Amino acid sequence: MEAIHKKRLQQISLNVREHIVRMSTDGGCFTGASLSAVDLLVYLYSDFLNITAANLNDTGRDYLFLSKGHDVPALYGTFAELGLLAKERLANHLTLSDYIYWHPNTRIPGVEFHSGSLGHLPSVAVGVAMDIKMRGGSNKVICVTGDGELNEGTCWEALLVANAHQLDNLIFVVDRNHFQANVRTEDLIPLEPLAQKFEAFGAAVKRINGHDFDALETAFSDFPFQSGKVNVVIADTVRGKGLPSIQERADRWFCNFSADEVEQLLLELHGHHQTTLTSETLIVR
Repeated sequence: MEAIHKKRLQQISLNVREHIVRMSTDGGCFTGASLSAVDLLVYLYSDFLNITAANLNDTGRDYLFLSKGHDVPALYGTFAELGLLAKERLANHLTLSDYIYWHPNTRIPGVEFHSGSLGHLPSVAVGVAMDIKMRGGSNKVICVTGDGELNEGTCWEALLVANAHQLDNLIFVVDRNHFQANVRTEDLIPLEPLAQKFEAFGAAVKRINGHDFDALETAFSDFPFQSGKVNVVIADTVRGKGLPSIQERADRWFCNFSADEVEQLLLELHGHHQTTLTSETLIVR
């Protein structure tokens, strides 16, 4: 990836993380999980998917289904940075004047399906990918799941159906931040060896650093990974990425910060660690 373009993506990701932090007050949001998904969503919408503000109703567009719907601040932040959503609308988070709240709403242009109850959108994505195949289309379909979400049996049932119908136009992207709500995945229901499990279900699998734009480009430029097989990308990420004071902390799943704490976290996001709040003083409500 060219250095100038990578720097642009990094700046967009930083801006999206700012949006997430600002939405983490006056009711809060799922801050830690949203921060882990930022680079994935920025790359996919910027470089991989044929989705723009001009083609949201075009049947030739690509599709992204955010199955881990609690990451919607990252999705809306990405929309705002790429011109799919007016930036000023993000300030309407959790107000009665808009549809921006804790999970995706299809009244927001670009949201393909409601989500929030985990485990359901893999099957929706399979249905859309199958329809595209039957019509002879070339649209790409992506379903972004959480790693804890994989405890839902419907995810694996959807994978079986996808491979039975050779849906190589479908990609499951796993945001592997190693947390499920307020506990580590491997301490609750271990997922590893995750790649081998997907392969046993017939998928073509790549595992990458989900914060590395070069790695993302290398992986997705090889799409489809293998003819006739559903594609799976396991993206290893860090919960709370960009904010050292809350990174990889089980209690930073859902956060509701005060206005002062938000300002301190924004400073931390930009590297001004000497003025940030310590991890012990940040409050979760």
